[in-house]
Amino acid sequence: MSFEYLGLSDELLTAVRDAGYDTPTPIQRQAIPAILQGRDVIGIAQTGTGKTASFTLPMIDILSQGRAKARMPRTLILEPTRELAAQVAESFEKYGKHSKLSMALLIGGVSFGDQESKLERGVDVLIATPGRLMDHATRGNVMLNGVQVLVVDECDRMLDMGFIPDVENICQKIPQAHQTLFFSATLSKEIKRLTDKFLNDPKLIEVAPPASTAATVSQSIAIVGAREKSKACGN
Repeated sequence: MSFEYLGLSDELLTAVRDAGYDTPTPIQRQAIPAILQGRDVIGIAQTGTGKTASFTLPMIDILSQGRAKARMPRTLILEPTRELAAQVAESFEKYGKHSKLSMALLIGGVSFGDQESKLERGVDVLIATPGRLMDHATRGNVMLNGVQVLVVDECDRMLDMGFIPDVENICQKIPQAHQTLFFSATLSKEIKRLTDKFLNDPKLIEVAPPASTAATVSQSIAIVGAREKSKACGN
């Protein structure tokens, strides 16, 4: 299957081809049509499976209609670390180059003033770490009542880093009439509790990780005769 069968716009297909891709990964084949249909999605997939493009591509098409308002982002993507947030921003820049969407990145290590200025102008896509987003929300720099699509990415890492209370707080600030996408490498009890609480009839997509040999296992081949076979197998 090629990207042409997933329902993406011609502009996006051109951007995908320019990036050197022609065949969607399993998570992309399943998630992109569901997101374009407006479904809530739980995606269980590890890093390196094409997960980021599985939500950035359809979001660009969803946002093609409408206009951002000051301090009211139209979409929100939560990432556990500034590095992951920056990677998602790069994905939007790469695939959204034929669109006129505006984007802001709220992460630590960048001045509040620069980030506040972008929010004041209005952004279509807001990518943030939970802590920095809560800081801006507390100061009144950003309002979440206009969010149409919420993505909580790397949920298992959010859990490990203690961000789940912030994630719940953020989810509660967003209107009920929105689309929610959760992505995680695993589906633990705590993450299942969150999805049960905040997602509406979600489509569950599970992608098996690529087969690989554990780092602690070494492989070798020994050529032995019939008489030495039993002895060799015991070593």
